[in-house]
Amino acid sequence: MDDHHHAAAPRPDTDRATATQTALTSVVARFARQWHHDPTPPDLTAHLPAEPALRRSALIELIKVDLHERWQRSADAPRLADYRNRFPELDAAGLPPDLVYEEITARSRRTPVDLDEYHADYPTQMARIGHTVGATLPGTRAAGPTTALADPTAVDALDTIDPGATIDDFDLLLSLGRGAFARVFLARQRTMSRLVAVKISHDRGTEPETLAQLDHDHIVRVFDQRHLTDRHLKLMYMQYIPGGTLLGVLRTLRHVPPAHRSGATLLEAVDTATTNGGVLEPQPSATRTELRTLSWPETVAWLGSRLAAALDYAGRHGVLHRDIKPANVLLTVDGHPKLADFNISFSRHLPGANPVAYFGGSLPYMSPEQLDACHPARVASAADLDTRSDLYALAVMLWELLTGRIPFDDEPGDGETEQTLQTMIERRRRPVEPRYRAELPADTPAVLRHALLTCLAPEPADRYARGADLAQQLEISQDRTARDLVDPPAHSLRARLRRRPMPVVTLSTIFGQLLAGLYLGAHNTRLIGLQLGAPAAADITRLGLLIAAVTVLIAVAGLLYWCRHVFLVPDGLRRGRVFDAATLARARRDTLACGDRVAAVAFTAWIAVLPILLARLLTLGPIPPGLLTDLVASNLVAAAVAVAYTYFPVTFFVLRWYYPQLVAAGHTTAADRAGLRRLVRRSRRYLGVAASVPLIGVPAGLIFLTDEQQQAVIGAIIALCVGGLFGFAIALRAFYSLESDLRALERIMNPHPQP
Repeated sequence: MDDHHHAAAPRPDTDRATATQTALTSVVARFARQWHHDPTPPDLTAHLPAEPALRRSALIELIKVDLHERWQRSADAPRLADYRNRFPELDAAGLPPDLVYEEITARSRRTPVDLDEYHADYPTQMARIGHTVGATLPGTRAAGPTTALADPTAVDALDTIDPGATIDDFDLLLSLGRGAFARVFLARQRTMSRLVAVKISHDRGTEPETLAQLDHDHIVRVFDQRHLTDRHLKLMYMQYIPGGTLLGVLRTLRHVPPAHRSGATLLEAVDTATTNGGVLEPQPSATRTELRTLSWPETVAWLGSRLAAALDYAGRHGVLHRDIKPANVLLTVDGHPKLADFNISFSRHLPGANPVAYFGGSLPYMSPEQLDACHPARVASAADLDTRSDLYALAVMLWELLTGRIPFDDEPGDGETEQTLQTMIERRRRPVEPRYRAELPADTPAVLRHALLTCLAPEPADRYARGADLAQQLEISQDRTARDLVDPPAHSLRARLRRRPMPVVTLSTIFGQLLAGLYLGAHNTRLIGLQLGAPAAADITRLGLLIAAVTVLIAVAGLLYWCRHVFLVPDGLRRGRVFDAATLARARRDTLACGDRVAAVAFTAWIAVLPILLARLLTLGPIPPGLLTDLVASNLVAAAVAVAYTYFPVTFFVLRWYYPQLVAAGHTTAADRAGLRRLVRRSRRYLGVAASVPLIGVPAGLIFLTDEQQQAVIGAIIALCVGGLFGFAIALRAFYSLESDLRALERIMNPHPQP
């Protein structure tokens, strides 16, 4: 369907394609009519158009009709060799395989056909159509379907159908669109008393049967079909979608400056189409409210994620669309997109002439491999295509919505000759040029940019394998928190250090230990000096620094090994290395556990140092039990400070700066999501430790001391109390940020949770 549901006027290249389609159809239909109405066979040459661009295409289509008509009347009809002698241009670009197919089907209606003869005479062509011919002619005289462009009876019948007519069970109310082979109407189905969209077309292909199997929120629902046998037509009726098409949205965009485009622009186009279609004014809804808050790139991602999900669903059911373009995406009154016109009847033996004539101007959106399948001189087949080809076309369409043009230098009329079709293929066999990338809006999220360029990769192996993968990336690009995690602003510190965890983790670890050491030095050193004198305090201080230096070296070595994947994998990703799924999963687990491991090592070190310091202290002089108890309690408080104020900065930074890159590097599993939920529970426990520092540290630092000793450390206690309160406030803020990041990461891993 070239244009329907009040879509915008097509671009010049689409107008040209439609005109080419219509001209060829008319030529073939006139020739077929003359065969049926004149007593003598018509002169094929007299029907050839003068326009060079149409001549070869028309010649091939006329020969198809001529073959069938002559073989119906005589067993001594001309063969392809005769046509090749008469028209040398047939061989100029290689004999089209569909002509070989048509001769086989035409002959088989009158006499058995020896396929070995064709394999010997036309090996290249039979390599492309052999499986099709073998399936339709398995040793019998039953011929397969024709590939002829036009059925004159159907062409005549279509020309007589206008709004106001009643066809079968349907009152045709309004014309919604028309193409060379089909008309689309808004109709009232009498028996069901409902509005439907009715597509009346030539009776060929299996589109209704295939689409009737698809039931998805973003695919137009096909109800059923009827065959108008006497007119050689087929009537397919489907869900009526009144909000226009994305082609209409493109028309609206021409009148809106890029800086003023938003989700409201989409709704404006929808409302215009809805009003023109005679539907009541759209009512407020949650979806419309959401769309009004989105930027234009977010709106495009919103549309794209739903279409990608529809393509994923269709692909899992064995259906490819093969004709993604703005005119084939309908919009509901709320702006939801719905795919229509699945090109199920895509020819497997492929026309050998003018591809535009067969694909309705969709060539600019096709993947390079699909264009290969259209090229008469290539061995590629439609059977070689998969969902990645549809995703390519979807990306081209989304790019056009973002920038107003497709990301290629096509000219009007490209694809109408083999040479220009070859040029189109060559353009798409190269990555998108920087000048086109520069045309993307400045506020295009990096995730959206990356997703589109991935889909537009020249090689299918470099694209997303499934529509669900693309849908997930487009969902992320709408989630401002999530996309900021995966793709931080380009010039931010986090962007520069996001794959270099060593500096941040090291500084975060030192921070907690430094706070603990400062408190312990201010508290214990003063008490030891007061009890045993300044020399003893200096001796303990030197010993503590020595033990700390040794402990730090051991702890760092242990942590580097224990958390090696936290450092090595991000560094490898930065250098372009590719890791297997198991290594990435291990790196994600280790990264989530990094804060726990650093805190555990810090706590263990503080506890291990305590007996050594106490043993040395007891050799320096008598220590009262109350003072000894206070020194032990202070050491435990310092250990708590080290744990709490090490865990939160380390976890905060690794979760926000590094973990998202590991998520983006490979597919995540349910185990990763469970790990995020466990991290939330652990963080609550560490938050309790941070809250206990001032609550427990103050009484523990004073209760066992004399008045004189209390006066000596009152400054350290006040600092602990005030610092503990500030520290808890900071830890609480970090906890809330962690929760927000964890929820965003869960949305990244599972954008469509089950209810």
